[in-house]
Amino acid sequence: MKHMGGEEDMAIKKKLEEMDEELKDKIEEMELMENMNQALIIKERKSNDELQDARKELITGNAKWSFFNWNQTMGELDTKAMCNACKQQFPGKEGDVKAAMILSRWEAEISDSNWHPFRIITVDGQQLEVINEEDEKLSQLKEDLGDEAYKVVTTALLELNEYNPSGRFAVPELWNFKEDQKATLKEVIQFIFEAMKTLERKG
Repeated sequence: MKHMGGEEDMAIKKKLEEMDEELKDKIEEMELMENMNQALIIKERKSNDELQDARKELITGNAKWSFFNWNQTMGELDTKAMCNACKQQFPGKEGDVKAAMILSRWEAEISDSNWHPFRIITVDGQQLEVINEEDEKLSQLKEDLGDEAYKVVTTALLELNEYNPSGRFAVPELWNFKEDQKATLKEVIQFIFEAMKTLERKG
């Protein structure tokens, strides 16, 4: 019986050693995966930084190239639409003066980072910030100047919240005016190449 006990002990010891080896292998595998994951994160961050730098360069270059206009200022009030809304409420010369005053007021309002007219909703498990329709200032704006003015202000607010929530000032963005959406780098580069070909043919 003693002999059997020794064999069992040896079997248990062997099994424990095997399990220990397996555990070590798993730990090494996990460490390798973790290192690979970290390397991929660093690589992705670097690529993203390069893409953002390229976008900034194209936005800056936009001002220098007369053939190239792909800039849209995000978070800026649509002056024309706001003036139209004001003139509907205040016709005649009074409308111009009122429009200038109202525009100036709302430019200051949307720049105020202490004002947060948003609420959080959950869509497909993701939290999104949307306009709080019950916000006092926005409700008053809608009542005083109507839907058009309300849309102008809420559009600017949503853009500011997306592009520059901490600073709350308008920022330039590459924009595809044809599709009315943010332009991809591919679209802009294709446009530049086409424009250069056209200029070469003319030259």
